[in-house]
Amino acid sequence: MALLEVEGLTRHFHLRRSLFDRVLGGGADHVIKAVEGVSFTLDSGEILGIAGESGCGKSTTCLMITKLLEPSAGSIRFKGADIRGLKGQTLRDYRRQVQIIFQDPYESLNPRFTVFDLVAEAPRALGLWDEAETEERVLRTLGLVGLKPEAYKDRFPHEMSGGERQRVGIASALVVEPELVIADEPLSMLDVSIRAGILDLIRDLSERLHFSCIYVSHDLSILANITQRLMIMYLGQVMELGPVRQVVTSPLHPYAAALIAAVPVPDPRVKRPVPKISGDVSQPIDPPPGCRFQARCPLVIDRCRAETPPLRELRPEQWVSCHRAE
Repeated sequence: MALLEVEGLTRHFHLRRSLFDRVLGGGADHVIKAVEGVSFTLDSGEILGIAGESGCGKSTTCLMITKLLEPSAGSIRFKGADIRGLKGQTLRDYRRQVQIIFQDPYESLNPRFTVFDLVAEAPRALGLWDEAETEERVLRTLGLVGLKPEAYKDRFPHEMSGGERQRVGIASALVVEPELVIADEPLSMLDVSIRAGILDLIRDLSERLHFSCIYVSHDLSILANITQRLMIMYLGQVMELGPVRQVVTSPLHPYAAALIAAVPVPDPRVKRPVPKISGDVSQPIDPPPGCRFQARCPLVIDRCRAETPPLRELRPEQWVSCHRAE
């Protein structure tokens, strides 16, 4: 049985008309379809990558899985149990088992807390252990993420570099021994020189501590090196899902192919063709019927504009949402 099963996950945000329009009776409310019908599974010990342009629904999907945002429709099942409606002790148990590493390591840390208090906050809030055991586990976890406990436990966030703050964020997520960790673009706010160290740390800890991971990133070169499967999203929907090597080397969806073709090659002698897509990213506000990628797709036909393509398995374990993927 899969650790996490997401089916038909949907989140809409309703934009009310302006006061002027409401008084005059003009216009209509608009709907932002941030996530629409997303389905996937995650096995124990697996690292799943999610990629796509800004605004495609990656972070919204992660916030719903962590129950920081409630879905409009669809289901999320963790270890076979639906998480909707969790309360009391069952909700606290879920909070412990599913943790998130946020994108900005400075904004996500309380500037008034020391490193020790930041990492100890979750165990204390959940009432997991007494203070002596909490201290022992916090200091051990700081060591696991590459921070010397005695040197860092009394520091404040402003006294550390971005990489050190992100290690504190990782320690805060791992101290409660979760089964699923969601890393929401944990490298995007860091200098290039320290990204490799944080990436290797997450991959190493996933193997050592046996937790599953959903890794969100714009950088396909990172996802190709850390994940087992890759899910590509566009305007709230899944365009392609499959083993990372298959998706990267032989993509089925035109958007996936364009996204992969845009990854730079570290060789100035290599000349790559410009991806065959045009136009700007469409807006998720009241999107037209049919395929979300229709306005930019070089293969678009009338059917694409009228009918939303289902996510189907075209190759073994490789799924695509496209009428013309063949």
